[in-house]
Amino acid sequence: MTRHIRHAAAFCALLLVALVVNAARVQVVQAPEYDDNPANRRPDIARYQQPRGDIVVGDEPVTGSRDTGEHLRYERTYANGPLYAPITGFASQAYGTTLLEHAEDGLLSGADPMLAPLPLWNDVTGTHNAGGDVVTTINGAAQRAAFEALGRRTGAVAAIEPSTGRILALVSTPSYDPQSLSGNDTAATRTWNRLNGDPDKPMLNRAVHRTYPPGSTFKVVTAAAALDAGVVRDLDAPIRAPDPYTLPGTRTRLTNESDGCRDATLREAFERSCNTVFAKLGVDVGVTGMAATAKAFGFNDAGLRIPFSVARSTFDTSVDRAQLGLSSIGQYNTRATPLQMAMVAASVANGGQVRSPYLVERTLRAGGSLVATAGSQPSREVMRPSTAARLKELMTGVVENGTGANAAVRGATVGGKTGTAQHGVGNSGTPYAWFVSWAQADQDLEPKVAVAVVVEGTAADREGVSGSGLAAPIARAVMEAVLTG
Repeated sequence: MTRHIRHAAAFCALLLVALVVNAARVQVVQAPEYDDNPANRRPDIARYQQPRGDIVVGDEPVTGSRDTGEHLRYERTYANGPLYAPITGFASQAYGTTLLEHAEDGLLSGADPMLAPLPLWNDVTGTHNAGGDVVTTINGAAQRAAFEALGRRTGAVAAIEPSTGRILALVSTPSYDPQSLSGNDTAATRTWNRLNGDPDKPMLNRAVHRTYPPGSTFKVVTAAAALDAGVVRDLDAPIRAPDPYTLPGTRTRLTNESDGCRDATLREAFERSCNTVFAKLGVDVGVTGMAATAKAFGFNDAGLRIPFSVARSTFDTSVDRAQLGLSSIGQYNTRATPLQMAMVAASVANGGQVRSPYLVERTLRAGGSLVATAGSQPSREVMRPSTAARLKELMTGVVENGTGANAAVRGATVGGKTGTAQHGVGNSGTPYAWFVSWAQADQDLEPKVAVAVVVEGTAADREGVSGSGLAAPIARAVMEAVLTG
């Protein structure tokens, strides 16, 4: 009898071991497979069981959460959704997250281990942290000024504080309301399909995710390269540049939109935006020098994040001398995001130093205690301080005496550069209107804002597309908002 009991006990022990092994296999080995199974709704139910943390501009949250009373209980809400969509992105129960909602999802959703009161606390207790808040660097007045100034036009604005790299405004139009995508009902599906089918691409963040030929605004980079290389030493000495200028090795004759460019000085050429002078300067500097300067400004950097990714601005380094001439006036394969061109203006304003742009000032726990702060951003030298000083002088001349008069701000020194970028086969596309600038109030010790504006012209106003007429007034509105705020 005892022998049978031992056998039965051994068999039960074996069954118990098998049960434990199988449970471990399911809970440990196969857990990721079950978690990722589309039929498993428990992660989604847990994710939306509590309110999401907020994204904050100034002292005001621009996001919220609404209790739906359904299985996926809390749904994202947005205040002034179209205004802040290029910053927040969307958090959708059906379509996931984008932009800050994506980059800071761990903190906003409460999943970030940094939110726990003690290391491994949640693993031991099985609790879930409340979502934290993300405080942005955005200046609400500047953001609204840019959005309203762009109006119904298609385009983008990026504004930076030159001394720190803080992003003050990031606007893209046309925009959309991210709240319309928050749920998982048929209305969200219809909105998703409509937005994705819209030829104007309202969900495209043109400020950071689209690159444009920068046109004449790139002449700031070319002028920096020429001054640093010693190709130009005196702003008021004539540069031996013909008008028209025949691109090296070709019969293509480059012309200008304005008169007085033949043998113009750098100051005159900058104020009149002479294509011939800057194309020749780029050729004289050479591919190596131009590429090095463009790289220092941030071109060809695929790793920029703010914290979400930024499209790579490009300067082609495998060009012949004719192509280099065109590249040096912001054409050929040269392309830039508005944020990149704001960095160019900020580099000049900050004495030749550029700081990496950033969008998150600090992150907080639900109770308001600090999780992390941005701190001081690293800087790198783009050009010599003496070169930056002379470029500030040239950019100031554009606003005071040249094509950038529409950007002038009373009580402030403003430097700028206009641009009208051609594109398409045979330049058949409607041009883009550009303006880059910086501003320093008379009572300030340093420039407070650098701005880049691009406006996509329409066929109806093709002849009137210009950086001075379309983009400069928008930049002025943003600069005034920052300086008077």
